[in-house]
Amino acid sequence: MTKQNQWMSLLGLANRARKIISGEELVLKEVKNGRAKLVLLSKDASQNTSKKILDKCHYYRTPVKMVENRDDLGQAIGKQARVAVAVIDEGFAKKLALLLDESQWG
Repeated sequence: MTKQNQWMSLLGLANRARKIISGEELVLKEVKNGRAKLVLLSKDASQNTSKKILDKCHYYRTPVKMVENRDDLGQAIGKQARVAVAVIDEGFAKKLALLLDESQWG
């Protein structure tokens, strides 16, 4: 299984466990409330959306990981293309962050 498939499968599992929130506004709300343990942001999100989410995550000290594109993010959770997903479970967040780090560095 490729690294990409691993994180997508894990994100799908987190989704089935109801441990993720998707959609820009809902993700921002979770970050603000301190519930988001990790935010996944698509590299093809608009500049405005990226800035808004990155600024909010930076301010509230929420880790952010970039994923290749919105289609991967949506496909992983069985929905339409998504530019942002918040993981609200510490365990899933740690493992996803690890897998995404590995997939970027080989």
